[in-house]
Amino acid sequence: MHRRALTTLVVALATLVPAAAAPAASATTPALPRGVTLSSFSLGGQDADDVWTVHVYLPATLDGPLNTAGTALGSKEIADRVAAALREKGFEPRLEQVDLPRFADVPAGVLGWTVRLGRYPTNAAATTALSQIRAAGFAGGTRYTAQDGTDPGAPQKVHVLSVDFRQFRGTVDTDFGPTLNGTETLTDLLGTTGAAAGINAQWFYNRAPGGLYVKDGRLIGSATQGRGGIKITHGGRRVDVDTYTARVTLRAGRESVEIDGVNRLPGEVWNCGGVGGDQPTEKAQHDLKCTDSSELVRFTPEWGTPPAGEGAEAVLDARGRVLAVNTTRGAGIPPGGSTIQAIGDSATWLLAHARPGSRLTVTERVEDGRGHRVPLTPGTTILQVGPTLVRDGRVSVNAGADGLIREGTDQTFTYNWALRANPRSMIGVDRHGKLMLVVVDGRQAGYSEGLGIAQTAELMKRLGAVEALNLDGGGSSVLATAGTGIVNRPSDATGQRSLGNVILVRP
Repeated sequence: MHRRALTTLVVALATLVPAAAAPAASATTPALPRGVTLSSFSLGGQDADDVWTVHVYLPATLDGPLNTAGTALGSKEIADRVAAALREKGFEPRLEQVDLPRFADVPAGVLGWTVRLGRYPTNAAATTALSQIRAAGFAGGTRYTAQDGTDPGAPQKVHVLSVDFRQFRGTVDTDFGPTLNGTETLTDLLGTTGAAAGINAQWFYNRAPGGLYVKDGRLIGSATQGRGGIKITHGGRRVDVDTYTARVTLRAGRESVEIDGVNRLPGEVWNCGGVGGDQPTEKAQHDLKCTDSSELVRFTPEWGTPPAGEGAEAVLDARGRVLAVNTTRGAGIPPGGSTIQAIGDSATWLLAHARPGSRLTVTERVEDGRGHRVPLTPGTTILQVGPTLVRDGRVSVNAGADGLIREGTDQTFTYNWALRANPRSMIGVDRHGKLMLVVVDGRQAGYSEGLGIAQTAELMKRLGAVEALNLDGGGSSVLATAGTGIVNRPSDATGQRSLGNVILVRP
């Protein structure tokens, strides 16, 4: 057990006192508009319990092979079998229970068990021990215990960009590079847009944003039904965290059909949670690619050049008039128009109902978590990221509906992504309407370990957020200003990643 008390974290967060070694950056940061401030501070610190260890992988089934095992945790029975096999080879393993914290829609419980060996001062020493474990017929990796996500006093570097609209006269909104299907670095986008500061926003999968994306009232990214998101209106002065669903319908005369996606590759449903026919599940599952062999996908001018391939497509002008019907996919998008691509059985439907010169009507309906329709008016932006962190002033993580809990018995993803410490990016708003863009560095032993999702929600609440949402994280977590450049320390060895879209503060 770690000896550092939780009160250390609570007091530090409540007072926001920067550590002596990490003074607030707001006093020296140039080029920030009036009402925008930047603070960087340290929390926690190393102690004797922060060590490297060998983490032995478990087979997916009780009788599975040990030398090719690939799950980070499993049932008690599987963990016992692996531990017994290690003891037979002369090792001294320890079993550790991994607990799932209580989330808003998932009760607390035991997620699984891990098997570990040794406590080493360096990763190099743990790696040497790991080679011996592998030579004995086991699989595994090394772990730093301070990154298990269970230590509230682990070292953290926190960066907070605050926007006080009582003084700030600019706007906060989203943006992306020349096309939606490409990526740009945050610092490049700051340069091309003239923005004062920014943070990473949505996930990006195979040339597409990962979730509902409404920009200036235009629906340009597919929804993962029921996942968390944030609605930004009035230039950032109104921010609402909620869960969202979206339905897009294509009508040809008296016939209508549901459009499966907007601006993504047909047949690939990243994060699952589509509108029907997805395999292996129609429920949201974060970072999992579902598939659907029969889909209609709409492409708008924001996307760029649509993907080519087998199937069918209809090319529409700005008023929905059909300019062409093709038996392959990949035609360019007319100015202000769109294309409807189809694969599988949906291609048969499209070819039967789309005729050159006829008109196809596309209707869109976005609903919040209460089933109320969300008007897609100019100036309305919705980013579906998630999970939700704080709602109505209370910690509220929708881990189940957001797809953080894996279906099936293998909970490695849930353990690694949701429970263990990772770099995190967040957006929130306090009771005075002050907007906060926050990054916590992670995966950097002894410098900043990162946070689990439950700790991330607690941090945002302690920072004063009454509404807060998790953004893309990991190696994508980056906060930058035009005057300083990158403020935090991204976890990738190569530095900042290219991003699908970002949130920008524009003077």
